[in-house]
This record gives sequence, C-alpha cells and structure tokens, in this order.
Amino acid sequence: MNNPDPVIFGDNHLRIEDVLAVAEQRRPARLPGDPAFRTRIARGAEFLDTLLDREGVIYGVTTGYGDSCVVAVPLQQVEALPRHLYTFHGCGLGRLLEPEATRAVLAARLRSLTHGVSGVRFELVERLQQFLAHDLLPLIPEEGSVGASGDLTPLSYVAATLSGEREVLFRGERRSAAEVHRELGWEPLVLRPKEALALMNGTAVMTGLACLAYARADYLLQLATRISALNLVALEGNPEHFDERLFAAKPHPGQAQVAAWLRQDLAIDGPTPPLHRLQDRYSLRCAPHVLGVLADSLGLLRQFIETELNSANDNPIIDAENERVLHGGHFYGGHIAFAMDSLKNLVGNLADLLDRQLALLVDQRYNHGLPSNLSGAPAETAMINHGFKAVQIGASAWTAEALKNTLPASVFSRSTECHNQDKVSMGTIAARDALRSLELAEQVAAATLLAANQGVWLRQREAGARPLPEPLAAMRAQLAADFPPVVEDRALEGELRLCLARIRARAWRLYA
Repeated sequence: MNNPDPVIFGDNHLRIEDVLAVAEQRRPARLPGDPAFRTRIARGAEFLDTLLDREGVIYGVTTGYGDSCVVAVPLQQVEALPRHLYTFHGCGLGRLLEPEATRAVLAARLRSLTHGVSGVRFELVERLQQFLAHDLLPLIPEEGSVGASGDLTPLSYVAATLSGEREVLFRGERRSAAEVHRELGWEPLVLRPKEALALMNGTAVMTGLACLAYARADYLLQLATRISALNLVALEGNPEHFDERLFAAKPHPGQAQVAAWLRQDLAIDGPTPPLHRLQDRYSLRCAPHVLGVLADSLGLLRQFIETELNSANDNPIIDAENERVLHGGHFYGGHIAFAMDSLKNLVGNLADLLDRQLALLVDQRYNHGLPSNLSGAPAETAMINHGFKAVQIGASAWTAEALKNTLPASVFSRSTECHNQDKVSMGTIAARDALRSLELAEQVAAATLLAANQGVWLRQREAGARPLPEPLAAMRAQLAADFPPVVEDRALEGELRLCLARIRARAWRLYA
C-alpha cells in the first residue's frame, strides 16, 4: 500500500486493529500536528517543576520507589533518581520479545503518555514516536513482570534505550542504543523527574501482547469454523445440525454466527445426502456451541483490552490543570489478566475441538469409509504407509499442552517488594501464556486443516461424489498449490510450518 493513512496517537480512541497495523508496519504512527496537543503534554512537566520549586512531596520524584516511598530524596538527588529506576530494573530474563510484539508495546506506551497526565515532556513523547518511525526497537526480555506496579522490568528497557543505554534491534542488527543514536544524529534523552516512572509504571507490555493475541484468536475462530466445514464434508456429516431455526431456539449471537458460517460453507443444492448417523458426534454437531463461546466473548475481551489501551495507566497521575498529584494504582493489570486468562481457556477448547475432529478423520471405525490414517496409497503399498498417523499424535501433544496452559495466571498473585506490592495481577504472564496457547492451537489447526484437505480429496475421488460448495472449493484451490495430497508417506514438517506461516499471516480470506 502506498502512503497508508497513519495511526494518530492523540485524544482519539485507538482500536486493537490500529495497534496491529503499527506492529505489522502496515501503517505509520504519528502524533497530532496541532500546537494545542504539544502544549497539553508539556503542561504536566511544567507543573511538576513548579512543585519541585516549592519542595512538594511527589511519589517517585522526591521519594524512593515502591516500599521506599517513605524515603525522602533531597532535591539535589532528584535528577539522578530516574536513571536509578531503569538501571536497577535491568534484570529481565527469558526470550526477547519479537519485533512485532515490541512495536505493539511501544504503541501501547505511547498512547498512555498522550493523555498528558503523566508529567513528561513533549520531547519524550516525540522520541518514542520516532522509535516507531525508524523501527528502532528496544531488546526487551519477556520475563520479570508481575503485572503491578505495571510492567516495570520489561519497560525499563524502553526507558534505558531512550536514554541511549542497553541494546536495540535496528535495521535487522542487534546494536547498542548509544551507537544508533549517534548514527541518527540524536542526543539520548536524560530522563527528568517522573519520566522513567511514567514510561515504566504501566501496563504497556501486557496490553501490547493482548492486542496481538486478540487478533490471532479472532482469525483462528474463523479458520476453525472453515476446518470444521471441511471435516463435515470429509466425514459425510449432517449439515442440518446448523439449521437457522435450530439456533433461533438458543440465540447466543456468536454461536449463531458460527452456525451461519457453517451453513454458508456447506450449502448443497438438492436434498441432504444419505446420513451415516442421525446425530453426528459432538466435535462435529456442537462445533458452533464450542466455537460460539469464543465468538461471543470477543466483544468483552475487546472492551477490556481497548479500555486499558486508551487509558493513562501509570502512577501518580499528574493533573496539571487542577494542580493536583493523584496517587493511585492504575498500573494494576487485572483487566488484561482476566481477558488473557479467559482467552487461554477459549483457545484451549478450540484446539481440543479440532483435535477431536482429527481423531475421527484418521480412525477407520469413525471416518465412514476413509482409508486408515487418511493414507492415499494404492492397495499394493497401503500396508507400509501411515499417512497422518504421526500428525494426529503431534496434534494431541499440542492440544494437551494448550489445555494444561489454561490454568489462570491471575490467581497466582505473589507478595513482592517488601509487601508493598502485596497483591499483583500477573497480567503479563497471562498474556504470554495466551500467546503460547495460540501458538499451540494454531499448530493443531494446521495439522487438522491439512488432514481435512486430505480427507476431502479422498472423498472427492469416490464414485458419485457431490461437487463441493463454492466456499470450500475455493479454499481447496488455495491449498492445492502448497499442499498436494499425501499418497506415499512423506515428512510433513515443512508443510505444517508453511501452513502455520499462512495462518499467522492471515493469508486465507475466510468470512466477511
């Protein structure tokens, strides 16, 4: 796309899709150009300066942090305090966030600061936007946050790199932040009182990750519906299970939407073909009831995520207009924790549904005449070919891990930091868990999609096979180039990985 419309980070409400567009570099991030915006941002920092002149007591500015809030910091040490905050929090471990996730984190932090109640200079907000514009990405370890006081440790890497310290990813290379600042002709920021706290004491990591998780779950819902339709054809199931009148009797909107998608996919001219069973097994018959829970939950999850995204979620809040400093707990990530713990449960059930469908496909006792393990081998070599046997074992392993992962992180609050942070959200762990659950569920979806594709191909070879409805025929045509039928056994890892890449790129247009 040439010159895409920018995502404006100002007073406007950002949607999950806006963060996703910035994270995937489909749209640039911009600040409003009007002078009033710049003035509003600057007013908070100016108000803090007047308080310092009057020797006002402000948490994290003239006091220590956390439990050390009772420790007074003399004015001659106030300027040094921000660097100490991001320095002692430089203890993150685990894998580094992927570039897409890091951009989402930067976008979430930028939106919080643009409320103008964090007490930071306009220059800091502008530099954060320039990090996105130049794709200068702090290298952020993903582990070390308990989700209150916000994402302190991971966000310390944002504060440090804005100050020219630690390492960044720039133009595909891992480099020192100081070196990249020199290359761009920038002076590293010297963070002023409250600015390190404003960058770090918030929910940007969990919220950025939640935006990515939501988008992946939304697409996976539609893909799981399409896979279920393919499996209905492969297993010669009963399309009347999705009758519109049936779902009018139990009118959950998301459940009805999944049933409508299935009706659209399974549209067959003429009478329903002879049925093997009056009632299909639950993994087919109840697909709308399983997937519909996710469909019906997406609105609530969006509300939680977008409210957090569009909030000022640091502490204290600087109300320059009324000349007040409001000490509170907006760094607490409870809503994101609940949303992501819920998403783990929903995604685990989706994976389990697809795994059960795959188990039916490969088993001659239940697949209504398809070859064992969906092997396409001719009779003379059928006894040495095993088709999708190992793929089904793998899918079972991935499903089990996704189900194990449904244990909510938010119930594992730990008292930390000298019992100052004695009730914490674990929202960042929940968000990371949700992304892992999605990764596993996408692997199950890839396995089941390739098996469903094989099952439909086998069914279509049979004498008198009915033509596929147009949506499924179009899907099969898209799959054909990359995923040929399995006749003789072959290692399918490469094709599974390619299918995963297609899923994560949302390559297949599914439902309007």
